[in-house]
Amino acid sequence: MNRLIFALSIFLMVSSCQQQEKIAFIDNGKVVNEYYKKKNFELKFQAKIDGFNKKADSLQQAIQVEAQLWQSRATKMNQSKAEEEYQALVQKKQMQDFQLSNEEKELQKEGQQNLDTIVKEVKAFVKDYGKSNGYTFIFGANEAGSVMYGAEANDITEAVLEQLNGKAETEKE
Repeated sequence: MNRLIFALSIFLMVSSCQQQEKIAFIDNGKVVNEYYKKKNFELKFQAKIDGFNKKADSLQQAIQVEAQLWQSRATKMNQSKAEEEYQALVQKKQMQDFQLSNEEKELQKEGQQNLDTIVKEVKAFVKDYGKSNGYTFIFGANEAGSVMYGAEANDITEAVLEQLNGKAETEKE
């Protein structure tokens, strides 16, 4: 009886050791950068950045024109009037710079929030992909070297990207 239990336990240990864990990795950067929603966001966001830059350039040019007009008139004014107008011009420039700085910070905040949302969405998708495809682990390969080497057969980047973008296409319609 003891031999039967011993043999059975050996058999169970050997069979449990033979179960292979399904492990893969993806190129994090590639998946995020080639994700359809990120590309769309970048196109739309670039238009906002271009609009902001045009506005900033236009305001800078307007201040330069005012400064040139002040210079040409300052020689004909008394000193106190010239200083008063100069201070008003400086104050206007400071207010403009403050406004542009705030707008730039808001743009950066919006961009970061959108990217964070996209990364969270990709992570959730990869998690669901792993579960539904029977993976025990899916590692992320990146520049920091979280996966220093992986056999090409275990690289599921393209499969994940294809399904992720396919999912995005169906959501878009």
